[in-house]
Amino acid sequence: MTENLTKAAFLEKVFNFEENKEWTFKGNVPAIIDFYADWCGPCKMIAPILEQLSEEYGEKINIYKVDTEAEQELSAAFGIRSIPSMLFCPKEGDPQMANGALPKPELERIIADVLNVTK
Repeated sequence: MTENLTKAAFLEKVFNFEENKEWTFKGNVPAIIDFYADWCGPCKMIAPILEQLSEEYGEKINIYKVDTEAEQELSAAFGIRSIPSMLFCPKEGDPQMANGALPKPELERIIADVLNVTK
């Protein structure tokens, strides 16, 4: 199940960019953060794929969604210029950003390579 994040929830569950300059991931498992907007066609196309991935990977990863319209400060903090944009947050190491509506096989490859998670 994907979860929508507010700025407050993001600071608590992912990364508190107000207190830390260096990336410090707060999650217990790797995460994908989907920056989207309700009016965005490609965002709507990728939403069911993210739901499928959430079910398939279960407790191994968290999939969060950030509404760029409602959370403009959060979007600005990560330099979101186009949507959909996804932030892949491994348990250790730096996050990586990907732009565009990526196909499911590509998302699975990134989950394996960047997040070091297998089904």
